[in-house]
Amino acid sequence: MERALVLGATGGIGQAIVAELIARGSHVIAFGRSQQKMKKIFAAYNRQQFSYATGDVFDADTVADAAKDADVIFHCANVNYQEMKNKLLPMGQSVMTAADRLHKKIVVIDGIYVYGHQVAEGNEAHPKHPHTQKGKIRLAYEKLIFSDQWRNAQPLIVRLPDYYGPTSQSAYLQPTLEGLTRHRIAFFIGNLTTRREYIYLPDAAQMIVSLAERDDTSRENWNIPGSGLISGKEIVKIVREITGRRKRAIPLHTWMIALIGLFDPFMREVTEIMYLTKEGFILSGEKYRKRVGPIVRTPFRQGLAQTLRAYKAEDQ
Repeated sequence: MERALVLGATGGIGQAIVAELIARGSHVIAFGRSQQKMKKIFAAYNRQQFSYATGDVFDADTVADAAKDADVIFHCANVNYQEMKNKLLPMGQSVMTAADRLHKKIVVIDGIYVYGHQVAEGNEAHPKHPHTQKGKIRLAYEKLIFSDQWRNAQPLIVRLPDYYGPTSQSAYLQPTLEGLTRHRIAFFIGNLTTRREYIYLPDAAQMIVSLAERDDTSRENWNIPGSGLISGKEIVKIVREITGRRKRAIPLHTWMIALIGLFDPFMREVTEIMYLTKEGFILSGEKYRKRVGPIVRTPFRQGLAQTLRAYKAEDQ
């Protein structure tokens, strides 16, 4: 693709996709609310391959104006947990209205809440029976994205597990990795023994862009698996070996999250989806392998080392 619009470009996933598109030679239009913030984050990019568009993702006209010359829209913008009930569907309506008006392909990044309680491994046909409010809202969001009202847009939804990486923000591993490497208390959300799936964001970006480049991926869900299962205890051990520090990570169980949630609106919302920290669900990548290519899997030690190097660079 020659030109791509990235909504939510300054977020963790957005930054990774911008980097991948630039590496493939595409011109990227970064969309966000603050051009000053975007200029700071993307200062290293050549302006011949990069431009900015400021605006509100909830304003379809602004999104459409930014997208008019793009071949593909990457919808990486998201809303806070505590705002999901009131803002997720209006955001979806806005970006889909813009994509439909312009006959654009739009790649929507989402998670796994729609599945609810899960089996050991799930493919795109896995039943969607969400038992949480967030899961039900996300299922309504999927129905909106794939609604028949959009006659011209070409949407696809890419589902990711929990993630980490140099650009990661507000992810479940964030308080663990930052706490172990910076002057902060290290918390691990959930118990330290359950083995869970995580994806390294540059890996996710590679596979997402590969999906976007194809002509036969629209109007479908696509699962993007991570590098397998790993426990919090194993992650802490790897980080200690990389850093040489012996800090410990304090596990935050459901009752502790609920207690913190009495004072923190975000953590109050985390309580609802703590079931994910107890179930080692794996996204099946069989569909991707058969139709697109190999799953990109950076080993955890390598991905964690690169993430920690990025933290160190930020602190200097």
